[in-house]
Amino acid sequence: MRARDNPFSKARLHTIRYRFEEFSWDQLMKRLEETGYRGVILGGEGTGKTTLLEDLEPRLRELDLTPVRLRLSVEAPRFSPMMDQMLESRVTPRHILLFDGSEQLGWWAWQKFRWENRGVGGLIITRRTPGRLPTLFRCGTSVDLLEGIVSELAQGQREIDRALLEKLFRRHRGNIRLALKDLYDRFALGRMKLAPV
Repeated sequence: MRARDNPFSKARLHTIRYRFEEFSWDQLMKRLEETGYRGVILGGEGTGKTTLLEDLEPRLRELDLTPVRLRLSVEAPRFSPMMDQMLESRVTPRHILLFDGSEQLGWWAWQKFRWENRGVGGLIITRRTPGRLPTLFRCGTSVDLLEGIVSELAQGQREIDRALLEKLFRRHRGNIRLALKDLYDRFALGRMKLAPV
């Protein structure tokens, strides 16, 4: 099977946006306003924190704010010199920093980051554990969420057995991203097929 024909290819996964199960965008935006656009989007690996942060960006632009996305990871645990320079010279009270991967900064580096960016209009970070800022929202997953995403990706084709989805959800401890990667591999290896309904 060609990668682009796999229903769980990266290109298709990027079309899936964040889904609230028992919350709404209106509630999140109200909470952001109440906290002065400062807080933590909390959740484990593969629960949608990055997607939620990405989906927040256009909503902030609608409020005439200027979101700035920052990302650190295990592979890239420091900001580039260009990003450091931009943060030092260009941020204003209209800017909202959307910082994915804030746990890559140790305590001293975090304090320095906060001090250097004290003039920004807001700071929204992602974390796996509470702390550093008040919790705005906790991302979570469920088998129902996984099933809904799989149904959307397999549009117009027979649905995958729920028992398999429950098994994958448990195996990957609620990490939807890894469960979908598992499904991608199964299709790529020809171990699964979707037939038209």
